[in-house]
Amino acid sequence: MSASTHYDVLIVGAGVTGTALLYELAKFTDLNRLCLVEKYDSVASVNSHAHSNSQTIHCGDIETNYSLDKARAVKRTAYMVINYATKLPARDRDRIIFRMPKMLLGVGKDECDLVRRRYESFKELFPRMQLLERQDIADLEPNVALVDGAWRKEEIVATGTPDEYCAVDFQALAESFSRECVRMERSSNKQITQLFSTKVDRIRRTDDGGYAVETSRGPLQARAVVVCAGGHSLLMAQEMGLGLEYSCLPVAGSFYFAPEALNGKVYTVQNPNLPFAAVHGDHDVKERGKTRFGPTALMLPMLERRNPSSIREFFKVLRFDRQVAGVLWDQFKVRDIRHYILRNFLYEVPHLNRRLFVKEIRKIVPSMTVEDISYAEGFGGIRPQLIDKAARKLRMGEAKISDGQGIIFNMTPSPGGTSCLGSGENDMRTIAGYLGARIDEAAFERELLMGHEDTRASKSILTEDAA
Repeated sequence: MSASTHYDVLIVGAGVTGTALLYELAKFTDLNRLCLVEKYDSVASVNSHAHSNSQTIHCGDIETNYSLDKARAVKRTAYMVINYATKLPARDRDRIIFRMPKMLLGVGKDECDLVRRRYESFKELFPRMQLLERQDIADLEPNVALVDGAWRKEEIVATGTPDEYCAVDFQALAESFSRECVRMERSSNKQITQLFSTKVDRIRRTDDGGYAVETSRGPLQARAVVVCAGGHSLLMAQEMGLGLEYSCLPVAGSFYFAPEALNGKVYTVQNPNLPFAAVHGDHDVKERGKTRFGPTALMLPMLERRNPSSIREFFKVLRFDRQVAGVLWDQFKVRDIRHYILRNFLYEVPHLNRRLFVKEIRKIVPSMTVEDISYAEGFGGIRPQLIDKAARKLRMGEAKISDGQGIIFNMTPSPGGTSCLGSGENDMRTIAGYLGARIDEAAFERELLMGHEDTRASKSILTEDAA
């Protein structure tokens, strides 16, 4: 094997998580030989694509499924993305992150009481967040507060920020990380290789403690490997005998479009009995003049949306047995979850779906009609939720599988792309420690923890409990 195919670190998967890690290793460590391998012909072709996610920078302020501890951890990783992007030239920044209003909307007395209590608990962590009464909501989002010029009937209140970086094109962000790595390779003595249209067939440990990676282009070798490939990360881990305590439950999210109805992002209060985020409305950053509503949540037997070849791979990682059946039955026994599953199945049925889903949208925009909305064909991705068979529960947050021997497998269901640089930091520190590499801490703090928001004093690791 030639020296040109032998690397310090090899990363599998060029979504926003994989490209963020490549950028951090190249920018902040003294590791000189790095490689990124991607089976598609460009970065961010699957879940990081702008069509496949809600384009939200999740800070934890408007998501009621985030505890205060999780919000504190997620805020740090979210502002790493913002600090990175705001240091780019304006033309690049404005393709990646977007300023707009965002709010958490409470409808009805119970939800309004919850929103007010939550504001008191979270306002110290989010000093720019405001409590928005009916008139404040109307000023920011008139279609939320008004119907035909009159106040909507229900009591409403919200917490939010009138003007903040809260939307992101994760595909453009991944492209930026990739371009920065090309620039660094040209201006330094580092080898930063990015191989596209290159499928990984097998990873195995070598006798010298490194890893051999068999690809469609031939063999590669690395001292350490990080896999950032969604549900395929679990498949590759299990092929190496790791992560056998997990099964994968892929959850697909679909969306609906309406003519421009919102100026920003409006999230709603989540049912605490449901494991998935509530429907929200988003001013779409790619489809101009449209508001996107969703996502739905439908279990699909594939690891990649609209990729039938991933069905067979799904059954490999499902590893269906009595423990998996028990977890699924525990979920199905809950009345709210049972109804939620049925409802989300019906949201995919043509003609019927719009009539049902418009009821969800009217909680946000009460004047919306069936004729106003359309199913967003080709939009929505898949998140690989993990089933922890030993604990008999769904594991909803980010997960990493590693044996401490220089290989890491990442699954990033939530908060998804928002955590790309935070996840990359954790992997960078783990890999640097394993390989004895040096991290330029001053440069890391200057580039990612300072700028639009100084988060140097914040918690650095998103733990499973926080997730």
